[in-house]
Amino acid sequence: MANTQETPGQSSADGASAAGGGGRLLLVDGHSMAFRAFFALPVDKFGTTTGQSTNAVYGFTSMLIKLLREEEPTHIAVAWDVSGPTFRHEAYGEYKDGRADTPPEFPSQVELVQELLRLLGMVSVSVQGFEADDVIATLAHRAGAEGMEVLIASGDRDAFQLVDGGCTVLYPGKSVSDLTRMTPERVEEKYGVPPERYRDLAALVGEKADNLPGVPGVGPKTAAKWILKYGSVDALVEHADELTGKAGQNFRDHLDDVLRNQRLNLLVGDVPLEVGLEDLVPGAADRQGVNTLFDDLEFASTLRDRLFQVVDTEGAGEAAQGPSGEDFDGSVSVPGPGALGAWLEGHTAQGRSGVAFSGTWGSGTGALTGVAVAAADGAAAYIDPCALGEEDERALAAWLADGDRAKAVHEAKGPLLAAFAHGWDLRGVTGDTAVAAYLVQPGQRKTGLEDMCRQYLNKELVRRQEEGGQLSLDIGGGEGGDEGEAVRADLAVRARATLELADRLDALLEQRGGSGLMADVELPLVRVLAGMERVGIAADRSYLDGLEGEFAAEQRRAVEEAHRVVGREFNLGSPKQLQQVLFDELGLPRTKKIKTGYTTDADALAWLAGQTDNELPSILLRHRDQTRLRTTVEGLIKTIAEDGRIHTTFNQTVAATGRLSSVEPNLQNIPVRTDAGRRIRRAFVVGPGYDALMTADYSQIELRIMAHLSQDAALIEAFQTGHDFHAEIAARVFGTDPERVGPEERARIKAMNYGLAYGLSEFGLSQQLGVTPGEARTLMEDFFQVFGGVRDYLQAVVEQARRDGYTETILGRRRYLPDLTSDNRQRRQMAERMALNAPIQGSAADIIKVAMLDVDRALREGGHRARALLQVHDELVLEVPEDEVEPVRKLVSDRMAGAYDLRVPLAVSVGLGENWRDAAH
Repeated sequence: MANTQETPGQSSADGASAAGGGGRLLLVDGHSMAFRAFFALPVDKFGTTTGQSTNAVYGFTSMLIKLLREEEPTHIAVAWDVSGPTFRHEAYGEYKDGRADTPPEFPSQVELVQELLRLLGMVSVSVQGFEADDVIATLAHRAGAEGMEVLIASGDRDAFQLVDGGCTVLYPGKSVSDLTRMTPERVEEKYGVPPERYRDLAALVGEKADNLPGVPGVGPKTAAKWILKYGSVDALVEHADELTGKAGQNFRDHLDDVLRNQRLNLLVGDVPLEVGLEDLVPGAADRQGVNTLFDDLEFASTLRDRLFQVVDTEGAGEAAQGPSGEDFDGSVSVPGPGALGAWLEGHTAQGRSGVAFSGTWGSGTGALTGVAVAAADGAAAYIDPCALGEEDERALAAWLADGDRAKAVHEAKGPLLAAFAHGWDLRGVTGDTAVAAYLVQPGQRKTGLEDMCRQYLNKELVRRQEEGGQLSLDIGGGEGGDEGEAVRADLAVRARATLELADRLDALLEQRGGSGLMADVELPLVRVLAGMERVGIAADRSYLDGLEGEFAAEQRRAVEEAHRVVGREFNLGSPKQLQQVLFDELGLPRTKKIKTGYTTDADALAWLAGQTDNELPSILLRHRDQTRLRTTVEGLIKTIAEDGRIHTTFNQTVAATGRLSSVEPNLQNIPVRTDAGRRIRRAFVVGPGYDALMTADYSQIELRIMAHLSQDAALIEAFQTGHDFHAEIAARVFGTDPERVGPEERARIKAMNYGLAYGLSEFGLSQQLGVTPGEARTLMEDFFQVFGGVRDYLQAVVEQARRDGYTETILGRRRYLPDLTSDNRQRRQMAERMALNAPIQGSAADIIKVAMLDVDRALREGGHRARALLQVHDELVLEVPEDEVEPVRKLVSDRMAGAYDLRVPLAVSVGLGENWRDAAH
């Protein structure tokens, strides 16, 4: 027998003593609630960048927080099933047969939940040969005998037999957080029998989840009527001959099943456990450990904040106590009229200062409501930009614009936009803590100052109220006192935190070889991106309105055609109605089974369109296309500013590979290879005072980087022939001349070329080409037969990353991949694909960023009016006056081509037009 226990809680003076009676015991069925959480939250929406699914962990944690907050238990235990047969399997070999396979994303999350419970000082219990229900029953009986109140959180109805005046089951409803209190009255109201007879009712009705068949034709109402009349199943057996009708005969025919079910349904109340009730008092949580786990799982700070509000983090030793350093000082001065310049001169002449801004920014502009400066000498000042006199405003503007006064800022691009709008500038930024943290750990999605202080400084960015109403801070103000004082202190403390954090991150960057990338590329790029956002790109509103009308008309036409085909109206946006129409009414082939039925996603509809002559799947696909296009256009229209331009926001710290992304609106997802996408690009036009849009992009940059990194002689030569590159590669693979390569062969090799650069597997290539995995494998083998250097490189880069723990781009951008050595196959394979992809895509991102900086510098130094508007992956979009077209064309081509010296020269294509579509090349 294996009996496991993790981190038993420590008894405390405040907790009720089990032996002395009283107290409230919360018993959680771990697997039951984790499964509920898994299926309540979409697995594809909860996961880390390394491939670890987190929906069950997140949902379980949310449920635990709710239970702790609302029930306030003094004792807690979480019971778990264990692998291997139980005594029930030995009694009935088909017990629980037919259950669906456990989703592959689930088991690793159970381990993570158990680790979280350990860090929270809560006991996990499991016993070989028994189920979690039996452990719960045993602990419930023991607690009841000691006069404790018992709460059982479980989605297993077998627990209802434990309900009595001192024991309540918290049974989940439609969502994990929707819990019904199953008291004796509630059980009897719902099932018609008291809790102690629920086991008999289940024996008659059966339990599909456990593969326990009941009596055919006997449902809960009939079973309850019999039990109430005769008192129990045992009594019912004695009066079996009195049961009339077909139901009675079925009972007699299946009597053995009923008695077996009754035996197996009984929960064991005396499981041998190595824990006692006194061990179930939760110990103090390991705050730092929870923070580290949540960082690894990439959970937002809001979840951990909610968790720390309901668990004890005091008294468990240094690791559990949270902040290990001294609190940030909340003291702040407010220089009087005319004194700001002297304060800045006196305190910031030496060393770097931390600067924190409050206000709003986005869409190319912003507004400042507060500025706090934390000097290296420990002093801090708060400035209200809206209440400055002329002398003080000049002093602040001059200090912010002084490139010789070193400053550390968190997420500097937003404040820079707000400063621009205020008529100021912000220079001398030698540290941006958000960008630095991104370079230190690019896979981490949390960029909040609070999260970073917690992770890198082991300090909490929270407000704290001290005795006597005096304001003291870890970071921030308190509830009492003057509200304005709290706001000022909060911003000053953020400035202090930014300064300390910047120093810490600089040291980490130095250790990881990222200082040059930060200083030479990422930090200067902040200013370039702010300038592009501020300028924006002109949009043709009337054209977009007309386009939206066209897409809306096509959308309605598709709806009408779908209704005609089916012969009635239905909601094309409802998966449930689509399932009914496609599979029940039309009888089309079934697609992949999912939780809610059969999938009707785009891939499934495309498959149906190829499997049947029915036109509905194609109509539905067209409807979705038109809906998506209409939504895109509507979004663009909404974001046109008063100046007639769209000001997107570029994200510099999101994509782990180093690529930029674009939001509000996303201008990087407008398709260029479809007619509809090109029509949308037609809406982006040259603005007043300029004569043309210029686009410049790299040709096959990822493959050129592949040739550079792999040093494959055949691949390098293929670039130098002057032929169509993909046709040239296809000719070498298929052993023919480039001129004789057909469109299909070229398309296959093109998919192969880019697939290899993005870590595409045999299965992925087969899906992309619509061929079997065997055919894809043969194609890859043929490719590697010719380009052995590529094969060797791809193998070597993964092994090198496994040894080093990270991959690296040509400019030293690292991506740490600890899952390369993971025991979890799914996570390990995801990390291997990242190891293949990151050096190539990351190097491409490095090169385009260097090119942006070089182009921006050359335009400024040359006194050109031309300006960059957008960056879309490998493409730059500029606005150019007519007299600068040729010099700027040459400037952009030269600077982009010279951004990095590859073994295969970078090729740049430039186009010109009155709108983005016409400027394509």
